[in-house]
Amino acid sequence: MGLLSFKPKQIAKRLLSPVSDRTRDVLILRFGLSGDEGKTLDAIGKQYGVTRERVRQIETFGLSAIKKSEAFAEEASAFSDLEKAVVGLGGVVSEDDLLEAFAKDPHTRNHILFFLTLGDSFVRAKEDDQFKHRWFTDKNVAGQVEESLKKLYGELSDEDLIAEPDLVARFLDHLKDVADHYKNEEIARRWLNISKRIGRNPLGEWGIADSPNVRARGVRDYAFLVIRRHGNPMHFTEVARAIEKTFSKQAHTATCHNELIKDPRFVLVGRGLYALHDWGYTSGVVRDVIREVLKKHGPLTKDEITDRVLKERYVKQNTILVNLQNGKHFKKDKSGRYSPAS
Repeated sequence: MGLLSFKPKQIAKRLLSPVSDRTRDVLILRFGLSGDEGKTLDAIGKQYGVTRERVRQIETFGLSAIKKSEAFAEEASAFSDLEKAVVGLGGVVSEDDLLEAFAKDPHTRNHILFFLTLGDSFVRAKEDDQFKHRWFTDKNVAGQVEESLKKLYGELSDEDLIAEPDLVARFLDHLKDVADHYKNEEIARRWLNISKRIGRNPLGEWGIADSPNVRARGVRDYAFLVIRRHGNPMHFTEVARAIEKTFSKQAHTATCHNELIKDPRFVLVGRGLYALHDWGYTSGVVRDVIREVLKKHGPLTKDEITDRVLKERYVKQNTILVNLQNGKHFKKDKSGRYSPAS
């Protein structure tokens, strides 16, 4: 509990002392203060033989009674300490990140949630289609962070993968009006975690959370990430080994080869060698590559074609020459330059 100077369980015991036994029991069950998981209104209602609405009323009454009690006033320093800690974490934090920062064990985290619910300084924003459950102490800061996250998401495409320092810098550019003490990389990363639409892949790169580049779901997606990180074409056996080493995912070599050859993100550039289409490689067999080269540059000599094709394919020069000699596909003029036959 490095962020707090008080012991949550002891504070909770004193806070619960003013309410009746039944109300105390309901709050303990509801927030999981006895060491178990917090229970739903329905579950507590069945246990006591009352409706969920009645349980909700008891919970609301109990929290209100505690906040009006002398015990609550006597623990003001604890709530002030908690507020300083939340502000230190960024002032607006996803519930999961907030609890993770305070404690590792679920029991203590349940107590923290109990205090957050009681404290007047803390507001919980419920999860929606854009953001996770989050707590904040300053409505203006929370609003600016959420608006900036929306803008950042709007700038991204499904193909984008951005290094964390670059994304943090871009994010902070949208937060010019936020107080300077919030403008650091640690807090920015914590704010990014509030978003459900922006995510980070296992290699620490950021992009749209639902894109295959971020939420890798199979061999193809993992292969894309390892080849991209490698930066050069890789043999499918190397790709399979890299997937197993990097992601601890089983990847059979034959399966890997079969999956890559079906996916337009990859280009077979040699015997078992795969590159990324994004790198500018032309898909198809060597004949198709020659056609694209000639289409782009016009008639070329044998050496000029060979030089350009070898940048696209890891093949023997003779393979290129054999294709050029096929009169059905290519013709040579009097100056020795080749062009498509039709």
